[in-house]
Parts: sequence; structure tokens; C-alpha cells
Amino acid sequence: MADRLQNEERLRPVDLARAHGLSAQAVRNYEAAGILPAAVRTARGYRVYTSLHARALDAFLALVAAHGHGTAAAVLRGVNEGAVDEAFRLIDESHAQLLDDRRTLEAVEGALRELVPEAAEEAPGPPGGFIGALARELGIRPATLRKWERAGLVRPRRDPVTGYRRYGAADARDARLAHQLRRGGYSLERIASVLAQVRSAGGVEPLEAALGEWRDRVSARGRAMVAGAAELEAYLRARERKEKATA
Repeated sequence: MADRLQNEERLRPVDLARAHGLSAQAVRNYEAAGILPAAVRTARGYRVYTSLHARALDAFLALVAAHGHGTAAAVLRGVNEGAVDEAFRLIDESHAQLLDDRRTLEAVEGALRELVPEAAEEAPGPPGGFIGALARELGIRPATLRKWERAGLVRPRRDPVTGYRRYGAADARDARLAHQLRRGGYSLERIASVLAQVRSAGGVEPLEAALGEWRDRVSARGRAMVAGAAELEAYLRARERKEKATA
């Protein structure tokens, strides 16, 4: 053990923990989970960490901010077990999800830009309309509106006398937004999620602030991914140096 640590900085669990704002128990837990390489043990069984462990912890914490705890842990375990390609695949999947989120955000923003002017130009009308009128306005079939209703995209009321569907102003707004997103190739499930946000925000205008926050989160995650990649690369290089030194 002494020979292995002769030219390396020796760190106790508490030293590694303090440098990263963690508890010593958290460091031990990360080692047990395979996130950190196994520590060298002294003759009395005490753990001894090195700068390599510090690099691993740097990489893990940076990857947590970028990809979440589960993915970050799986990436570090993959690297430590020699399954680097699997670790890279996990990162690729996370990047693909971020790109998908960004494209969804852009589609929603684009749909809102087209929707708001249309709504502003409309003259005041009756409180609602029947399915045929709304379908003609959107250039779709009534059957499409019925399909959207089953998927939760629109929620028309029923006329108490005739039982016919009647679409109010909010229903028409939801149908227009759904139409724009469908034109952009988005699934009914995803559109339903967007429309749920519109309804919870109280309409389109309040949603614009939420979209700004969404964009900030997407940008922050993208930057965190850059930082996480840099820390992971530093750890990979440190591992390679150690392997060459001990070869």
C-alpha cells in the first residue's frame, strides 16, 4: 500500500468530503456505489483516497448538474468498470433528450407567435361554436377534433339542449395551438402536456413567462453538460496517466 501511494497525495474521507461540500459518509456511500474507485486501505482498515478520487468526485458532481443523479452515477460506474462506451452512450441519450426538449420549446414558441396575432385580430363573437365551424376555421375534419378531444387536447362542453359539442374561446385557443404543433410534427401526448401548461398558467400570455424560464433551464442544462464533459475528460485523462504509471 505504501508503494502505491508513495507519489500520490493522501486524502482521508473527511478531506475529500470537505473539499466538495459533502459529508464523509456521502463519500463512503459514493465509493460503495461504484461512483468512486475503491480506496486503498491501511493496515488498520482506514480508507485512503488520492487526487484520482477527487477527480472522480469532481466529474460526478458536474455530471449530476448536467444529467441528473441516476445518469451521472451510471456514467461514473461505467468508467470505473471499464465500460467507457456504455458511459458515452448514456451521455449521448441525455444530449438527445436535451435537443428534443429544445426543439419542443422552439415549436411551442413558434406556435404562440402565430397564435397570438390571430387571436388579437379576431372580432368579438359568441361564447362558443360547434365542431363544424371550428374544423372549417382550422382546415381540418371534425373527426380530427373528436380525436383531439379523446386525447385531452380540447375539452368542449355539451349543449344542454342538443347535446352537441360547443367550443368556447379557450377551447378554440387550445385547438389552434394543437393545430400548429401538429403541423410541426409533435405527438398528441406531447401536445397534451403543453396544453396542460397553458391551462395551468391561465392562458397564453402568462405562459410566455413560463417559456422564458423553460428556455433558461434548457440553456443552463446545456452549459452544465459542457462543464460536465470537461470534468469527465479530466477524470478519464487522470485514469489513463495512472494506468500508464502502474503498467
